Amino acid sequence: MDLHRSERNFALLVGSIVDYAIYMLDPEGNITNWNRGAERIKGYQAKEIVGKNFSCFYTAEDRAQNLPARALATALREGRYEAEGWRVRKDGSRFWASVVIDPIFDEGSLIGFAKITRDATERRQNEIALIESERQSRGIIDTAPDGFVQLDETGCILEWNPRARMMFGWSREEAVGCRLIDLVAPPEDRVRFAEYLPPSLNVALSPGDGKQVGAVSREGQKLIVELSISVLVMNDGQRFNVFMRDLTEKVLIEAQLRQAQKMEAVGQLTGGLAHDFNNLLQGIIGSLDLIQLRINAGRSADIGRFVAGALASANRAAALTHRLLAFSRQQPLDPKPINVNPLIASMEDLLRRTMGEQIQLEFDLATDLWSTLCDSNQLESALLNLSINARDAMPAGGRLIVCSHNENIDLTRAAKLRDLVCGQYICIDVTDTGTGMPQEVIERAFDPFFTTKPAGQGTGLGLSMVYGFARQSNGHCEIRSKPGLGSMIRLYLPRHEVEIQAPLPEPALRSPIGRGEMVLVVEDEPVVRNIVLEVLNQLGYQAIEATSGESALEVLGSGQAIDLLISDIGLPGLNGRLLADAAKQLHPDIKVLLMTGYAASAAPAGGFLAPGMELITKPFTVQTLALRIREMIENTAHGIRRRTDQLA
Repeated sequence: MDLHRSERNFALLVGSIVDYAIYMLDPEGNITNWNRGAERIKGYQAKEIVGKNFSCFYTAEDRAQNLPARALATALREGRYEAEGWRVRKDGSRFWASVVIDPIFDEGSLIGFAKITRDATERRQNEIALIESERQSRGIIDTAPDGFVQLDETGCILEWNPRARMMFGWSREEAVGCRLIDLVAPPEDRVRFAEYLPPSLNVALSPGDGKQVGAVSREGQKLIVELSISVLVMNDGQRFNVFMRDLTEKVLIEAQLRQAQKMEAVGQLTGGLAHDFNNLLQGIIGSLDLIQLRINAGRSADIGRFVAGALASANRAAALTHRLLAFSRQQPLDPKPINVNPLIASMEDLLRRTMGEQIQLEFDLATDLWSTLCDSNQLESALLNLSINARDAMPAGGRLIVCSHNENIDLTRAAKLRDLVCGQYICIDVTDTGTGMPQEVIERAFDPFFTTKPAGQGTGLGLSMVYGFARQSNGHCEIRSKPGLGSMIRLYLPRHEVEIQAPLPEPALRSPIGRGEMVLVVEDEPVVRNIVLEVLNQLGYQAIEATSGESALEVLGSGQAIDLLISDIGLPGLNGRLLADAAKQLHPDIKVLLMTGYAASAAPAGGFLAPGMELITKPFTVQTLALRIREMIENTAHGIRRRTDQLA
């Protein structure tokens, strides 16, 4: 009785299961019973299927390969058969089945098979989707134009895509397990590089917030890369997905475009500068002629005012050439805290010459203007380009107003300007009363190479470079204009909180007198050479002159005691820099003062001057030359004279 009840309960249990098809087969594979789960999964009622062979659930392809019979044979031979594959429902539709077949024995004799089938279609679809997703992700990562690296929380590499291998030269096998900073960070940027990587970094760096850092390849090639980092939270900790974009070529091209635009601006200044230099030269020549006339007439008492006039004109010309040379120099961006108003004021002469006599130049500079952080040379370039554009928009003359003021940008205003975060900014407005621009021109004004000027009169780089400078300085550039009503272009530059201390005025100094020290002067230009010799003689120095590097070498090798070598850099044949090296080989302790016609900020950069060498830019005043000579001689440890005395 209990056995009967137990068998009945078991039959009820099996029959009630709907998630699994559970049924029995006789030894030949014919179906002997059928549960509710089998009805749901296969689509057959018990009366329709009991007595039929279970091979009817297999596809035609599987039946052709005798798979049903081989499944029973495997279950009988190995004690169980497990497999997955396509099966067919009553309506002909297919589903992915997970199948288990167990042989059933009674007192050692096979009486049939127990078969359990589960519909695994959804699971299989999910697995395929996961595989496809992983394959797609892998394909995207492997074909990405940027280097991709996945790091753990210690900064060690877990993934390394082909582009990263191409950029840095390390294979995936070599890179995985190493710390990224150890593979690609150059020694000079290692500390800064580490700030953007785990464990120092624990937040994401989106592409908009990407950081530019220096990197180095396996072969030692210097690179500039932009890092964009996302954080992936896993069960076993965080993963950091690092995308590295190679900006080396882009930065180089941008630098070349900036230089091209600078030179275009300098070219546009040529006519006005020639006119202004003629005026300056007239002041110098006229003053000198009047001095000569007064001396010839024996009236030397009041020539001081003519000397002052000549010096003033010469100094103005010198300042103008220095600014032009510094402006045209090719150099990288170098953002520093600056006060913008003095910079604008220092450009007044240059802008007036650029505008010409038909355009009235006005300044309206806020007295409480905040400081900002940007490259002063690029800001000068931007203002000059904006002024040139304004001049060209006023062919019949007009007014150009340069204005500076502070502005607080709230969320509403920032949203209208785009690409600008809310905060405090200084604004520089360049406004003209020219022809103005229609809306379709405004929309394209910042596009590189877009210009409305006739062919040959502009590259279309001016406004695009101004906009690029503003964006690189974390600012913005805005155009307001209407046809016939002129234009206003506004630069937004973020406020820099650090206060800038104004330099203290230097006290007036008298030219220091020499003590008979010997100076060798090497200059191929007779006028310049004679002036330097005269200055040295009047200040109490002894001077030897040479007109070339070769003749100077003869003096240096003659045993003559020399306290200081003064040489022009641009000598024909053996130039001044090579002469300085040769002098150092003959007299290791000699000090060398090199003269150059380039502005100090446009002269050769660090590494050009060896220890014991200094640079002075032409034109220089008597006092500047005297101070530099005295300082260099006094810093010489007993000079070459002691060495010569000892040899004697």
